[in-house]
Amino acid sequence: MTPRVSSLNALTSHTVALTVITSWAFLLLLLTPPSFALTSEPHRYHDYCIVGAGPAGLQLGFFLKRAGRDYIVFERSTIPGQFFVDYPRHRKLISINKRHTGRTNKEFNLRHDWNSLLSDDESLLFRNVPHADQLLRYLRDYQQRLGIKVQFSTEISNIHSLPDDTMPDGVLYYMNDQLNNSYSCKVLIIATGMGKPNIPAMKGIEYADGYESMSLNPEDYEGKSVLILGHGNSAFEVADRIYGVTNLIHMIARSRIRLSWATHYVGDLRGVNNALLDTYQLKSLDGLLETSVERFELKKRDGKIFFTFSYQDRSEFQKLLDNFPLREQYDKVIRCLGFTFDFSLFQNKSLARRSGRLKKFPAINYNYESSSHPGVFFAGTATHSLDFRKSAGGFIHGFRYTTRTLHRLLEWRYEKVLWPHQPIPMAHLMNQLLKRMNEASGLYQMFQILGDVIVLSKDGESAYWFEEFPINMLPEFTSRTGFSAKRMLVLVMEYGSEFSGEDKDNFRYDRAVSHPSKAHNSNFLHPVLYYYEKVPTELQMKTEGEEETFPRPAAIHHIVEDFLTSWDRPFSHIMPLRHFLDHITKTDLRDRFSQACFFEAMTHDNVGLLCKQRYLMGQGLSATPEMMIKTNLEGLWPK
Repeated sequence: MTPRVSSLNALTSHTVALTVITSWAFLLLLLTPPSFALTSEPHRYHDYCIVGAGPAGLQLGFFLKRAGRDYIVFERSTIPGQFFVDYPRHRKLISINKRHTGRTNKEFNLRHDWNSLLSDDESLLFRNVPHADQLLRYLRDYQQRLGIKVQFSTEISNIHSLPDDTMPDGVLYYMNDQLNNSYSCKVLIIATGMGKPNIPAMKGIEYADGYESMSLNPEDYEGKSVLILGHGNSAFEVADRIYGVTNLIHMIARSRIRLSWATHYVGDLRGVNNALLDTYQLKSLDGLLETSVERFELKKRDGKIFFTFSYQDRSEFQKLLDNFPLREQYDKVIRCLGFTFDFSLFQNKSLARRSGRLKKFPAINYNYESSSHPGVFFAGTATHSLDFRKSAGGFIHGFRYTTRTLHRLLEWRYEKVLWPHQPIPMAHLMNQLLKRMNEASGLYQMFQILGDVIVLSKDGESAYWFEEFPINMLPEFTSRTGFSAKRMLVLVMEYGSEFSGEDKDNFRYDRAVSHPSKAHNSNFLHPVLYYYEKVPTELQMKTEGEEETFPRPAAIHHIVEDFLTSWDRPFSHIMPLRHFLDHITKTDLRDRFSQACFFEAMTHDNVGLLCKQRYLMGQGLSATPEMMIKTNLEGLWPK
């Protein structure tokens, strides 16, 4: 009996140990973010591979998951949105996040919510103050609650392609992780953002502290003279946090200061960071200079850092008098020159890049595809070269829409799923236009980049509505959507061409117009309609003027700007719009009461379009006697 008791005790102790181990394993599973463990498999294939689980990668992951596609998101960190663990360094976001608008319309409210991603879950909205830590929590919740497939702790590199005739683009893309596991996909989407610090080719730059590694302790700047390289938001973010403890702050960069309220570009200097402009203009020691930093070099002597001309420009130094503005010695120099794309992801750095001032971006086409690698696409900040210094494609409130557009393009190209569109009777055209211009957030945020395309039917009785199409691809509309088009109406949002710029006085007394006859002179964001009898050609798109959104249309209509951005006033907005639609459709789109439609049907061979599509379809309104008298007095009732 003893051996049996010993065996029972041993079994019991093993069971207890197994229970403890299982409990700990279960606890670890709860504490570990959902991911897919790395394997030692020689090769793993997915149709769609997304590199980067930041906001853009998660956004595209949501659309692919909803469409039921075979996809995976690779993330080198253990959490989504790793960039926001470190940046911005002082944790305050510059995004606008209006928690209250007085409206309950979700689409309208997204116009003023710059941090939320798109989903079918209305509770997944960023309701917090714009703080980087809150955004990290939001991205984690977004990924977990929607079940987006992210493989964490996977650092992708060595991206390259091999010929494969079975693939739609004739190549299959391969990549490796840090454990040398291999992956492949037919479509590769890079959503890593612009996370590599921009370090200029400047002698002595090693003496400067980088924005990415600078001390955040104010005591380290107490009573110090500081030189900041850069004039962007990161540079002013640093200056704004330390100017209260420093002796002085000097800032230098190639470009002059661009204020976002002057340029209407959200990437320019924002009001939350510009306190140093006061101390500069009110002569309180701090100052700004404009020149290329590559012309200079940093030297360090006796613990101080000196800013002087490089050897090549030493002759320029000789021409200066003894009041050289940067003759001060500095205790600290901080480099805040922004970020670039990391081209080392690709084997032999083979990915093409843009040139000139856009060289920090990969070279892409208007469909977000690499110009050098077919089948490689980009989502998020790396696509901002298409609307740089123009629209919001470099920021969450912009690229959440361009990412949706990218997904629609992918769906037609690789899955033969038509671009989502809505057929509407012509009688509803004006109402639908008013709804979109007053609610749509994608048009509002990606102004002059995304537009609604309304394809008019041959018989003139209906239209097909395509939301948020990339307007620079209008000549390729049929090949990109799978829908044949000829006559079309395009709705976009625009600023006045003469309103934005660092030299403009955006607060002048005559900065706004209010009469509909002056709508074409509107300065603030307002809806514009372009009508084409034929789809513009690629040549026409290339030869448009610099300040023009489209080549010359058959007809154009500006809707006058509105202080409340509500284009719903009967005489200022609706009546001019109806006259424009009457003109391009060559029909009378006025609403009539049932009695008027009945009289017209009884006395004419043909009735008006709205009578045909509403009254004769049983959708008319019955007029009261008072309405009939009023209508007759206004001359709208047939004699």
